[in-house]
This record gives sequence, structure tokens and C-alpha cells, in this order.
Amino acid sequence: MSDATPVIEIHDLHKAYGALEVLKGVSLTAPKGHVLSLIGSSGSGKSTLLRCCNLLEDSQQGEILFKGEPVRWKGTGHDRRPADPKQVLRIRTNLSMVFQQFNLWAHMTILQNVMEAPLTVLGRDRAEVDKAARGYLDKVGIGDKCDAYPAQLSGGQQQRAAIARGLCMEPEALLFDEPTSALDPELEQEVVKVIKDLAREGRTMIIVTHDMKLAADVSDHVVFLHQGLIEEEGPPETLFGAPKSERLQGFLSATHAT
Repeated sequence: MSDATPVIEIHDLHKAYGALEVLKGVSLTAPKGHVLSLIGSSGSGKSTLLRCCNLLEDSQQGEILFKGEPVRWKGTGHDRRPADPKQVLRIRTNLSMVFQQFNLWAHMTILQNVMEAPLTVLGRDRAEVDKAARGYLDKVGIGDKCDAYPAQLSGGQQQRAAIARGLCMEPEALLFDEPTSALDPELEQEVVKVIKDLAREGRTMIIVTHDMKLAADVSDHVVFLHQGLIEEEGPPETLFGAPKSERLQGFLSATHAT
């Protein structure tokens, strides 16, 4: 893959749950080293689009490419599924997802949580993974919590552990699904700082967020979704500074971002 090849490309993606059409033909590109933020009101399709990116959700129509390689499909419409389980696994292990609710294993220490996937999915050497995991926990500011269990950590610390877990897979991109929405405002800032640091490092990220300040601060490109379609997109200074569509103007004034 050349550096010019986007990590993720989506063309004309359609996704429905039964008769409910959630994505109605969405296209986006996540270039290497760029941060793409997805904003929009609840039910606009942001999280569904993110889950389609790493094949946690099946789509009915459209193309998904990972580093220029198209996902292979079998079947059509509601019967469409990825055709190659090995390809799905390869793509998923290269796209680390950070969920709203952390999804840490309660019976494992923080260090064990971070080490688990590189050991079991990638089959990497334990000593090497141990060293990397401790390094990433230091990076997100909770290196002293290696031996603690998730229940002993604040929400902000748990989310930072989840980010360290994602980083330990050495992914091509990080996908964040509302990473701060389950947190109190003061804990939210701990996680925002980590995301900003990762953006400064030039990591490829797609972030679904309700935090307009975060989207404005870290994004190279912002996509505003409305009822399953892209209503407006562009650099953050244009989208937040001079929104063209009335819907985006209304959305931003409702979120006190203007």
C-alpha cells in the first residue's frame, strides 16, 4: 500500500434493519494519518456507519475497501454477507474499535485486558506483548493501574485502558464510538487529552462524537450525517465556522457549538 492509498474507503453504502433504512448511500474516505469525525443527531446513522467500517454490521449495498482491497461479498440485499472469514479477521484486527461502554473483561486485570487480543488473536510473544502493553498504559496515563481490575477504576481510567488495548493491536486505524459520552465532564477531559495526543502523532482515526469541541480540535475532516445521508462535510473550520446547510446550522446551535 502506498501512503496515498486510504486506510478505509466506503462507496454508496446502504444499511437497513428490516424496513428501517439507516444508511441511504453514504461514501467516505479515511486517508492514512488523518482524523475523520462523524457528527449528527441521535439516529442519523453515525455509529452504524462506524460498525460497518470494521464489519461488525453487514451492509446491503455498496463497497468497503481496506487499504485498497475491496471486501468480498456473497448474497445480495438482506442476505449479503462477507464471503471470506479470513479477510474479515484480517481487517478487524487492523481496525481497533473503542466502544462507548469500554467493554473491558471484569475478571482480568487492566494489563491482562490490554494483552489478551495480541496474544490470542495475533499470537505474539508474551514478553514482547507485556512490554508493549505496559508502554501503552503509560502512554494513556494509567501505567500504575496494571494490576487493578476494571471495577477499581473510574470511567475515564477504564476508557483510557480500552484505548491502550486498541493501541496494543498496532492497528492501521482506531475507530471511536462516542468515546466520552458515558463519562462525567471532568473524566471526559482525561480521554479527550489522550485522543488529542494520538491525533498529534498522526494516527488514522474515525471518531463518532457528540463533542463538537473535540471534533473541531482533532479532525482533518468532519462529516455531518442527517437521516442516513451526508448532509455536509469538509474541514472543521468550514463546517463549524461557516456551515452552509440549514440543518447543520440548526444542529450546531442546538449543541451550543457556534
